[in-house]
Amino acid sequence: MKIEFLGHACFRLDDELVVDPYKDGSVPGLEPLRVSARKVICSHEHADHSGRGCVEITPEECDFEIEEVPSWHDDKQGALRGPNTIFVITKGGEKLVHLGDLGHFPNDDQLAKISGADYLLIPVGGYYTIDAKTAVDICCASRPKRIIPMHYRTEASGYPELASVDEFLALCKEAGIEDRVKLMYFLCYNSIIN
Repeated sequence: MKIEFLGHACFRLDDELVVDPYKDGSVPGLEPLRVSARKVICSHEHADHSGRGCVEITPEECDFEIEEVPSWHDDKQGALRGPNTIFVITKGGEKLVHLGDLGHFPNDDQLAKISGADYLLIPVGGYYTIDAKTAVDICCASRPKRIIPMHYRTEASGYPELASVDEFLALCKEAGIEDRVKLMYFLCYNSIIN
């Protein structure tokens, strides 16, 4: 599976599926998003995750299987920020989980569905989502093969309220899972993992 990081929490998979595109001007420091794909999915309707109009849809059929797992954008069952959808995405025997703006530790049913992923795309910046410690706890509980942090502040982009990725990386090292973490940087060009 080819994973292309387009910034913030937005990824394109195998040039055919875009997850959580951001609307123009919604994420400080990011250029307007203009990509094409066969399908676009959004974890929730906040502007930094619901830029469907920034993705040109091509006519080919999307080859991914997508399971939607309901969750919350906060730890108060959505009372603060509403619902969030976790996407469990599979193709060719590989499983990728995109947690969207998850705001709580998953319950047993959610944890069972996200466990054992080949790739876990997890928010780590806190404030609007889970923080670095909760993210590491989820990684340890769900045992993904590769961990891709997202939704954090960099020197070039992101909300000022968000933490950088540094605390998450330090906690991964303490937990002994740092070898599974794959950083994808969005600078001038997209980051890609094949």
